[in-house]
Amino acid sequence: MPIGLLILVCIVILLVIYAVIETAVRRGIDSSKTSQKIIELLEKNNRDEK
Repeated sequence: MPIGLLILVCIVILLVIYAVIETAVRRGIDSSKTSQKIIELLEKNNRDEK
């Protein structure tokens, strides 16, 4: 296998792994209790300002 093709395949595999990990982290953050509390506090703060 030519070295250029090997490098290209490695880059593609790394990009796929990066996309999978980034998606998992975002879903983990979005579903965390801390995130929910922050949203609740922001909504409460917005209601108090009006």
